[in-house]
Amino acid sequence: MAGAKAEQLPTPMASIVNIRYTVSQPVMAAFMAGGVAGAVSRTVVSPLERLKILYQVQSVGREEYKMSVGKGLMKMWNEEGWRGLMRGNGANCLRIVPYSAVQFGSYNFYKKFAEPAPGEDLSPVRRLLCGAAAGITSVSFTYPLDIVRTRLSIQSASFAVLGDEARKSLPGMWQTMVKMYKTEGGIQALYRGFVPTIAGVAPYVGLNFMTYESVRKYFTPEGDKNPSAVRKLAAGAVSGAVAQTCTYPLDVLRRRFQINTMSGIGYKYKSIWDAVTIIVSQEGFRGLYKGIVPNLLKVAPSMASSWLSFEMTRDFLVSLREDES
Repeated sequence: MAGAKAEQLPTPMASIVNIRYTVSQPVMAAFMAGGVAGAVSRTVVSPLERLKILYQVQSVGREEYKMSVGKGLMKMWNEEGWRGLMRGNGANCLRIVPYSAVQFGSYNFYKKFAEPAPGEDLSPVRRLLCGAAAGITSVSFTYPLDIVRTRLSIQSASFAVLGDEARKSLPGMWQTMVKMYKTEGGIQALYRGFVPTIAGVAPYVGLNFMTYESVRKYFTPEGDKNPSAVRKLAAGAVSGAVAQTCTYPLDVLRRRFQINTMSGIGYKYKSIWDAVTIIVSQEGFRGLYKGIVPNLLKVAPSMASSWLSFEMTRDFLVSLREDES
């Protein structure tokens, strides 16, 4: 339909019509809206995200950040200023935009194959499985950026084992990636911790999509098609909190493995089970939940803003096709 209409228009107008038609397709609209949602949500909570990582990578004998969330944020501010609060956010956004875009886009793609009938709602189990598949897809595409973001987040922190000299000349994202590739084992270094990451991301993303769509439906007033913006924010906050709490120990394992070979602070874990055993024996069961307080503080605004900005952007893009008709 759009192609036939475009043929009747001058070339510039035909191009605009074709672009509008392309971006208004459900999967493409979800892909682009997902990128916007990722950038918005991560920037809003960047200081808490970095503090969570600093908590996660600490073990017995490394207690420079063994303090409350407020004191931890003040420590970053006093030692590194505004840049300290946002350290790693550039790499995080470069990672999260394609990551979130692929995640939302692939979820909508997989949904088409999981529908019992065209246009029919999915059951919670089908949403869970589609979300898990979307999580695996997005991580596979963007994992090297995630591991570099982790390194950037901790290399300027005041951990004694890193030394003062290491913090004076901090490499950027590209330099860190090249150094890891050259000195830590090639492409394998950029995918270190990939297995525990997949083990954590698949159930997390699955639970997130399943919970959000279920809560969103519950929050939608009878007779309405969509809930209000406030209700969407609430649904996003609930879905994020549920998914994060259930899968958080796997996120801790991911961070530990990402710095497993890092000079000075590496843990030298041999396997996932070895890591769990060492963490529990040395740090107790609480060691698997290090950093969960700033994580839960960030997850509400993060997921709320992510889902709201996603829906607003997606609805706008989809409306472009309706405007043509």
